[in-house]
Amino acid sequence: MRVMKCIATAALLFLVACNPVDRRPGFWLTGDDAPYPSDWSFTDAHKEIVIEVATPYLIPHSVTIWCGSMNGELYVGARDPDSKNWPGWVDDEPNVRLGIDGNVYEVSLVPLDDPEQLKVLAPYYARKYQLPSQAPAGAPATRYWRVTTRT
Repeated sequence: MRVMKCIATAALLFLVACNPVDRRPGFWLTGDDAPYPSDWSFTDAHKEIVIEVATPYLIPHSVTIWCGSMNGELYVGARDPDSKNWPGWVDDEPNVRLGIDGNVYEVSLVPLDDPEQLKVLAPYYARKYQLPSQAPAGAPATRYWRVTTRT
Protein backbone atom coordinates (compact mmCIF):
# COMPACT_ATOMS: atom_id res chain seq x y z
CA MET A 1 0.00 0.00 0.00
CA ARG A 2 2.82 2.40 0.87
CA VAL A 3 4.55 1.67 -2.46
CA MET A 4 1.33 2.47 -4.35
CA LYS A 5 1.02 5.81 -2.53
CA CYS A 6 4.62 6.64 -3.40
CA ILE A 7 4.05 5.77 -7.05
CA ALA A 8 0.82 7.80 -7.15
CA THR A 9 2.53 10.77 -5.50
CA ALA A 10 5.49 10.58 -7.89
CA ALA A 11 3.14 10.37 -10.90
CA LEU A 12 1.17 13.38 -9.65
CA LEU A 13 4.33 15.41 -9.10
CA PHE A 14 5.57 14.50 -12.58
CA LEU A 15 2.29 15.58 -14.17
CA VAL A 16 2.27 18.86 -12.26
CA ALA A 17 5.88 19.50 -13.30
CA CYS A 18 4.98 19.03 -16.97
CA ASN A 19 3.50 22.50 -17.43
CA PRO A 20 5.84 25.51 -17.25
CA VAL A 21 5.37 28.09 -14.51
CA ASP A 22 6.71 31.64 -14.86
CA ARG A 23 10.34 31.18 -15.97
CA ARG A 24 10.52 27.44 -15.17
CA PRO A 25 10.13 25.42 -18.39
CA GLY A 26 8.07 22.27 -18.62
CA PHE A 27 7.46 19.31 -20.90
CA TRP A 28 4.06 18.15 -22.18
CA LEU A 29 1.15 20.53 -21.82
CA THR A 30 -1.90 19.34 -19.96
CA GLY A 31 -5.40 20.63 -20.58
CA ASP A 32 -8.47 20.08 -22.69
CA ASP A 33 -8.04 19.79 -26.46
CA ALA A 34 -9.75 22.75 -28.08
CA PRO A 35 -10.69 23.46 -31.70
CA TYR A 36 -8.96 26.21 -33.64
CA PRO A 37 -10.94 29.39 -32.87
CA SER A 38 -12.21 31.73 -35.55
CA ASP A 39 -11.23 34.73 -33.39
CA TRP A 40 -8.26 34.82 -30.99
CA SER A 41 -9.17 38.13 -29.32
CA PHE A 42 -10.06 36.24 -26.13
CA THR A 43 -6.29 35.97 -25.55
CA ASP A 44 -6.18 39.70 -24.82
CA ALA A 45 -7.27 38.78 -21.28
CA HIS A 46 -4.16 36.62 -20.78
CA LYS A 47 -0.75 38.17 -20.11
CA GLU A 48 1.03 34.88 -20.72
CA ILE A 49 0.22 31.73 -22.61
CA VAL A 50 2.19 28.51 -22.89
CA ILE A 51 3.86 27.05 -25.97
CA GLU A 52 4.98 23.44 -26.38
CA VAL A 53 7.53 22.78 -29.12
CA ALA A 54 9.16 19.64 -30.49
CA THR A 55 12.82 19.15 -29.62
CA PRO A 56 15.63 17.16 -31.23
CA TYR A 57 15.73 14.87 -28.19
CA LEU A 58 12.06 13.79 -28.64
CA ILE A 59 10.79 15.19 -25.31
CA PRO A 60 8.58 18.27 -25.77
CA HIS A 61 9.71 21.58 -24.30
CA SER A 62 7.22 24.16 -23.04
CA VAL A 63 7.63 27.74 -21.83
CA THR A 64 5.47 30.73 -21.05
CA ILE A 65 5.35 33.43 -23.73
CA TRP A 66 3.59 36.69 -24.55
CA CYS A 67 0.95 36.87 -27.24
CA GLY A 68 -1.00 39.53 -29.05
CA SER A 69 -4.16 39.41 -31.10
CA MET A 70 -4.78 41.70 -34.03
CA ASN A 71 -7.96 41.62 -36.10
CA GLY A 72 -8.85 38.25 -34.59
CA GLU A 73 -5.52 36.62 -35.47
CA LEU A 74 -2.97 35.54 -32.86
CA TYR A 75 0.73 36.37 -32.83
CA VAL A 76 3.43 35.10 -30.47
CA GLY A 77 6.89 36.45 -29.89
CA ALA A 78 10.28 35.60 -28.47
CA ARG A 79 12.38 38.36 -26.96
CA ASP A 80 16.11 37.83 -27.44
CA PRO A 81 15.45 34.68 -29.53
CA ASP A 82 19.12 33.87 -30.08
CA SER A 83 19.51 33.21 -26.35
CA LYS A 84 16.72 30.60 -26.36
CA ASN A 85 16.44 27.15 -27.93
CA TRP A 86 12.71 27.04 -28.67
CA PRO A 87 12.65 29.59 -31.55
CA GLY A 88 15.15 27.46 -33.49
CA TRP A 89 13.14 24.34 -32.77
CA VAL A 90 10.06 26.13 -34.18
CA ASP A 91 12.08 26.85 -37.33
CA ASP A 92 12.65 23.08 -37.62
CA GLU A 93 9.07 22.08 -36.71
CA PRO A 94 6.44 24.85 -36.89
CA ASN A 95 3.63 22.64 -35.55
CA VAL A 96 3.28 23.53 -31.87
CA ARG A 97 0.73 23.37 -29.07
CA LEU A 98 -0.51 26.46 -27.23
CA GLY A 99 -1.93 26.31 -23.71
CA ILE A 100 -4.44 29.04 -22.90
CA ASP A 101 -6.69 29.04 -19.84
CA GLY A 102 -6.74 25.26 -19.45
CA ASN A 103 -7.24 24.57 -23.16
CA VAL A 104 -4.65 23.21 -25.59
CA TYR A 105 -4.67 24.28 -29.25
CA GLU A 106 -2.74 22.42 -31.94
CA VAL A 107 -1.48 25.11 -34.30
CA SER A 108 1.30 26.01 -36.68
CA LEU A 109 3.55 29.10 -36.54
CA VAL A 110 4.50 31.21 -39.54
CA PRO A 111 7.46 33.57 -39.03
CA LEU A 112 6.84 37.27 -39.58
CA ASP A 113 9.71 38.74 -41.52
CA ASP A 114 7.98 41.60 -43.37
CA PRO A 115 8.93 44.93 -41.72
CA GLU A 116 5.55 46.42 -42.69
CA GLN A 117 3.66 43.62 -40.90
CA LEU A 118 5.87 44.05 -37.86
CA LYS A 119 5.23 47.79 -37.84
CA VAL A 120 1.48 47.16 -37.81
CA LEU A 121 1.74 44.52 -35.06
CA ALA A 122 3.96 46.55 -32.71
CA PRO A 123 1.19 48.82 -31.32
CA TYR A 124 -0.90 45.81 -30.27
CA TYR A 125 1.96 44.40 -28.21
CA ALA A 126 2.86 47.85 -26.89
CA ARG A 127 -0.70 48.46 -25.70
CA LYS A 128 -1.16 45.03 -24.10
CA TYR A 129 2.20 44.99 -22.29
CA GLN A 130 2.68 48.75 -21.71
CA LEU A 131 5.77 48.81 -23.91
CA PRO A 132 7.24 51.84 -25.67
CA SER A 133 5.99 52.21 -29.23
CA GLN A 134 9.58 51.78 -30.45
CA ALA A 135 12.19 49.57 -28.83
CA PRO A 136 14.92 51.60 -27.13
CA ALA A 137 18.39 51.55 -28.63
CA GLY A 138 20.28 48.44 -27.57
CA ALA A 139 17.12 46.50 -26.63
CA PRO A 140 17.21 42.77 -27.40
CA ALA A 141 15.72 41.69 -30.71
CA THR A 142 12.25 40.12 -30.84
CA ARG A 143 10.96 37.54 -33.31
CA TYR A 144 7.27 37.14 -34.05
CA TRP A 145 5.14 34.39 -35.57
CA ARG A 146 1.54 34.34 -36.78
CA VAL A 147 -0.53 31.46 -35.44
CA THR A 148 -2.31 29.45 -38.14
CA THR A 149 -4.11 26.13 -38.46
CA ARG A 150 -1.91 23.05 -38.46
CA THR A 151 -0.24 22.16 -41.74
